[in-house]
Amino acid sequence: MTYTGSPLGAYSTERVMPAEHLIALPDGIGFDTAAAMTMRGLTAAYLLRRIHPLRPGDAVLVHAAAGGVGLIFTQWAKLLGVTVIGTVSSDRKAEIARAHGCDHVIVYTRENVAERVRELTDGAGVRVVYDSIGKTTFESSLDSLARRGLLVCFGTASGPVPPIDAMRLAVKGSLFVTRPALADYIADPAERAELAGELFAHVAAGRIRIDINQRYELADAVAAHRDLEQGTSIGSSVFTVGREGQS
Repeated sequence: MTYTGSPLGAYSTERVMPAEHLIALPDGIGFDTAAAMTMRGLTAAYLLRRIHPLRPGDAVLVHAAAGGVGLIFTQWAKLLGVTVIGTVSSDRKAEIARAHGCDHVIVYTRENVAERVRELTDGAGVRVVYDSIGKTTFESSLDSLARRGLLVCFGTASGPVPPIDAMRLAVKGSLFVTRPALADYIADPAERAELAGELFAHVAAGRIRIDINQRYELADAVAAHRDLEQGTSIGSSVFTVGREGQS
């Protein structure tokens, strides 16, 4: 079994869980993989399958393309025929993003994201921007959108987005902004089962690869969070807990 979200309390060696929050794992997906993919994978699932009706050929921008959500998102988007532009902080992360299907990678530490997006889309911009960073990427995300494009703010790694002036959305091309949360897309057990089933099917069939790039002992949680904050981690991380080393 696996779970994500509520109730909080994953940083423990043992816990009692209400059965309704658990998701059955199919054969072939181990506990380590489940730990690395459940929340990240379900986040990618609702972003791609519920937020906006993407069509083959659509171009999107995803920030943190070499992160845990980003790597799953990119592989899934490619299955849908979507062109993915990703941002990363280093050349090493750029290589990893490309290896997972990213069509174009922007190293934001030395490139202007919005300008590069316009170059890659012949000036049009992208249909959707998926932004998990927040404060520091908000402006470049808006400036990367095509007319009537959608900004999906689903994380605040650098801090919350600033207050939104509705008139600016009109001036920049009648843009849309949404701030979704995973909990609202898996609150219905039937919808959660549908999203999880699609995710598990892709992983079990090898269409989406789950890489565990960092492993930490539970006692090293502070170090794990420091690595996340500094942007040194790549893809998914897991904690090893219990006598048998389960994740």
